[in-house]
Amino acid sequence: MNGFVSFVSAGPGDPELLTLKAVARLQAADAVLFDDLAAGPVLSHARSGADLIGVGKRAGRVSPKQDHVSRLLVEHALTGQRVVRLKSGDCGIFGRLEEEMDALRAAGIGFEIIPGVPSACAAAAAAAIPLTRRLTARRVQFVTGADVTGDMPDLNWPALADPAATTVVFMGKRTFARMAARLIAEGLPPDTPAILAEGVGQPGQHIHRGTVAGLADDIAARSSDLPALILYGPLA
Repeated sequence: MNGFVSFVSAGPGDPELLTLKAVARLQAADAVLFDDLAAGPVLSHARSGADLIGVGKRAGRVSPKQDHVSRLLVEHALTGQRVVRLKSGDCGIFGRLEEEMDALRAAGIGFEIIPGVPSACAAAAAAAIPLTRRLTARRVQFVTGADVTGDMPDLNWPALADPAATTVVFMGKRTFARMAARLIAEGLPPDTPAILAEGVGQPGQHIHRGTVAGLADDIAARSSDLPALILYGPLA
């Protein structure tokens, strides 16, 4: 009999931000396939004896291919195991969830999706700001700063240059200098408030405030390899 897969959202890395359902699935799992950003203290909730398998992908590092991760997920579930696929933030936001769901469907394996605290929300909380502001920011947009090759993707630049929207850029440190130049060319004021949130939910968490133009220069000068989000818009 096939097993069952729970896609569990680990939140930004702080184990206190896990949902009760996420903890319950970790405690019951026979195997946990986890991303790099979902490792650390969160894994302390896994039951003793569970197989812990790192399958994380990080830019600039040797990482498992997506088809390999999907195959591992299917192989473990086919043995009848209760499997947790642990993803950082909310697993439905830039987590390549769809490819893994498709692999499970093709293999006839059941699954569930357990939502969690999105890293964008955790970053805003750490910076003590709301993602929406009455009269000035009635729209929030999430965008990735990297395509499958790690380069800047093709984006809807007029929408991203809207000064009345709060924009959160995932995986954007490497490309933000070019993004900022394009945004400014599209009409976004260079002095638009911007935040670099590094290591959100982790002991090394750092919140750096600036402007879109200034933050592009600041990121280029920094050598930190902490995972980061960039927020810009009417934040102040």
